[in-house]
Amino acid sequence: MNKTTLRFVLSGLLGAGLALASTAQDNPPAAPKPDPWAPVLPLLGQWEGVAQGEPGTGRAVREYAFVLRNRFIEVRNQSTYPPQEKNPKGEVHQDQGMISCDRGARKIVLRQFHLEGFVNHHVLDSVPVDGRTVVFVTTAIENIPPGWRGRETYTFANDDEFTEKFELAEPGKDFAPYSETRFRRKAR
Repeated sequence: MNKTTLRFVLSGLLGAGLALASTAQDNPPAAPKPDPWAPVLPLLGQWEGVAQGEPGTGRAVREYAFVLRNRFIEVRNQSTYPPQEKNPKGEVHQDQGMISCDRGARKIVLRQFHLEGFVNHHVLDSVPVDGRTVVFVTTAIENIPPGWRGRETYTFANDDEFTEKFELAEPGKDFAPYSETRFRRKAR
């Protein structure tokens, strides 16, 4: 290759590079879409904790895991309350749930199926800017008199600890605490 051809090729490459750089500056890449799962991803894993509230004081174990080709997060929960003054017979509470992304409504939905027959339909209500608190509010509760509402608030102290507050509201009344469980991560 002679010098003239080499200069021509190099100037062509330099010009093409400058044109691409100019185009890249004029059209910056689109910002990545936010991950719709982001507010609930910190929940993934196995947890254990201490529950306190209307049923008394007990132990809780819970697991959140992606299932069905990562389209849903399955929730398995068991709270065991031994016999105590507040609850002489004691009790074992179990519920299973599914968290899904309703793409049409652009909402995260939590459906819980309780041993007692209740089915709670929650929608992610708010995620504060700090991302450390997640609030789900019921849109419907099956097998309970009309008008009852529930609210679950998850507050993360750090990546390995969160507190869940469960509140109920009778028809026409404000939310009142029902239980609070402090969870620590057992495994990811």
